[in-house]
Amino acid sequence: MEYRILVLVFLVAHVCFGQGGRVVGVKDGDTIEVLVDGKAIVVRFEHVDCPEIGGGQPYSRVAKEFVSDLCFGKEVKLVSNGTKDRYGRLIAVVLTKDGVNVNLELVKNGLAWHYKRYSSDAVYADAEILARTRKVNIWRFEGAVAPWEWGKRKRI
Repeated sequence: MEYRILVLVFLVAHVCFGQGGRVVGVKDGDTIEVLVDGKAIVVRFEHVDCPEIGGGQPYSRVAKEFVSDLCFGKEVKLVSNGTKDRYGRLIAVVLTKDGVNVNLELVKNGLAWHYKRYSSDAVYADAEILARTRKVNIWRFEGAVAPWEWGKRKRI
């Protein structure tokens, strides 16, 4: 009985909160623009925070290119509960047509931090630990500065 309830909950969540569209813009490593039903919406990747392009943070352009290579001009699925951030961007997990979780791939490839302030997802935490251990991209440097700290330093 419990198994059936879990499957039902998953199916309902999948139908209610999944929408798809074509990626028409990549603003930075963790923000894209998706054309959904003829309307462009800005999507902020859930669970992650990438280096800041505006502040010239190392690996910011690499993260943007990585996302572009994975999904620009392609159909994606957005998995979201409908939450928007303070800028009106939809918070979502972005999946490619092949089922690749773009958000998670950024963390695995050392191009994003697990954004623990807004996410307690163990999968992302483990992916960051593994990338740190392997010293991939942003983790090559001892003092890698998280984007939320980078912004504070730039304002001082």
